[in-house]
Amino acid sequence: MLNKHIRSAAVAGFAVAALTLTACTSSAAPEEEGDGSATIGAEQSVGAMEEFEAGTSFKATEPVDFSLMYRDHTGYPVKDDWSVFTHLEEDRNVTFSRTDIPMADYEQKRSLLIGGGEATDIISVTYSGQETQFVSGGAILPVSDYFEYMPNFQQKIEDWGLEEELDAGKQEDGKNYLLPGVREVPDIQYSVMIRDDLWKNAGITEDPETWDEFAEQLATVKAANPELQYALSDRWTDQTPLGSFLNVMAPNYGTSAGWGYANTYFDRDAEEYVFTGATDEYKDLVGYAADLVEQGLLDPEITQSDDQAIQKFVSGASAAISGNTQALSDYRTKLADAGKGDLPIRLISVPAGPAGSNVGGTRFTSGVMLSSDVADKPYFKALLQFIDWMYYSDEGLEFGLFGVEGETFERGSDGTPELLSDIGWSSINPDAPKKLNADFGYSNGVFVLANGSSAALTQAMMTPEIAEWTAAQLEAKEVLPVAPAARLNEMELEQTTLVETQLKDAVQAATAAFITGQRSLDEWDAYVTEMQSLGSDQLIDTMNTALERTQK
Repeated sequence: MLNKHIRSAAVAGFAVAALTLTACTSSAAPEEEGDGSATIGAEQSVGAMEEFEAGTSFKATEPVDFSLMYRDHTGYPVKDDWSVFTHLEEDRNVTFSRTDIPMADYEQKRSLLIGGGEATDIISVTYSGQETQFVSGGAILPVSDYFEYMPNFQQKIEDWGLEEELDAGKQEDGKNYLLPGVREVPDIQYSVMIRDDLWKNAGITEDPETWDEFAEQLATVKAANPELQYALSDRWTDQTPLGSFLNVMAPNYGTSAGWGYANTYFDRDAEEYVFTGATDEYKDLVGYAADLVEQGLLDPEITQSDDQAIQKFVSGASAAISGNTQALSDYRTKLADAGKGDLPIRLISVPAGPAGSNVGGTRFTSGVMLSSDVADKPYFKALLQFIDWMYYSDEGLEFGLFGVEGETFERGSDGTPELLSDIGWSSINPDAPKKLNADFGYSNGVFVLANGSSAALTQAMMTPEIAEWTAAQLEAKEVLPVAPAARLNEMELEQTTLVETQLKDAVQAATAAFITGQRSLDEWDAYVTEMQSLGSDQLIDTMNTALERTQK
């Protein structure tokens, strides 16, 4: 069971979203009720089910076609004849007019389409905070006005205790513009992957309990295996210095860093936001990585490509690399291709740090926005019912993740879905000739917002090895609370847009310089002054002003 104790000193980052002025769209104002919700009339209920509640199996009463902004993933390019599209049409009466956008261009082109008044009904794969830039232009639907038409969504929020996170996602007007993917339990996938044979050769058979002990193990492993260039040579570094490694460490150092870095960080003791990159906790984390480099344990090439880092790991030039539960099978495949398939590798348990043993972040994940124009469409109510079923009902989640019983999966003795043996996904049936996402369209980020959502479904998509590792992490970790909302108004967003980007870029550049030794940590005070000159104090003042106003 997950430890539900909440640390009083827990912190969470809050990224101020950039403001992009978008074109207003023509949409009739909804009929407002006293509680702030909106009513959908008969003219917007074509295809909608008369009786629709949590657990109802959705099927439109007549064929409906929704326009969809589709993020086309490089790992599973979209195919018109995918099973997921076939069954949605045959079983749910739903088809899509897709606007397919390559994954690499998705965010930019999404902004251009929305700003140009060409938003589709459904705008897929949008992360929390990304919706903020579109709110002022009126192009995005305030979907919280219509939550009463989404019974499965409401049930998940209540049953899984996600009310605070939903509230934190409200905009300055007190409304939600993003339907997030939701998870029953925190998503723990990332840690450090090690060559277990090299660890055992050094006499180490237990995972490190703390990050300090991990550093000691790296030193021992390097000394015992003189053929190593570095004990740790990391990947996922080309866009953010040590993006995964620092992100994994951060919750246990009481900060945010790496991929998860946010300029603003809520200090629960002081009950206010502080500038993340100037805190003692951030300095300690950066200093830890810098010490590893100085001792020759961490490869200073922290901007190398993934291929370079993986090659060092596979060849035996390094003994550790960042990894996750999905990458485990990829590493094993590469070792086998190199004729080293018998070498044991595994993820270590995430070590604790000065701030404890924590799980940070949110249980929300990528979600969908809706165009404000959709409120005028004749099928608006049916669209809400479909989204509610697809992304939040137990039946829809199973369909999006596993597909169709008898075609892509069968049920085990306990009723749990199990992929057919000739179909693979990640570490499950990795050598199968067909892939669940690439050949069928399931386990697709467009249709499964939280990669399983419920704990049971998520676990069903894991091998026993990964399920055991994940359960151990959840058992050992404490869940950090979500930071309180600080809802910036339009003027505040405009004022902070440029400074946010400048500060984040400057922090990342300085972080890389400190870690690699190009800059001494003795210069930390001078660095903090540089951040102040870029506007860190003004940013924090703006955030805390908004926080005070939001909490009134």
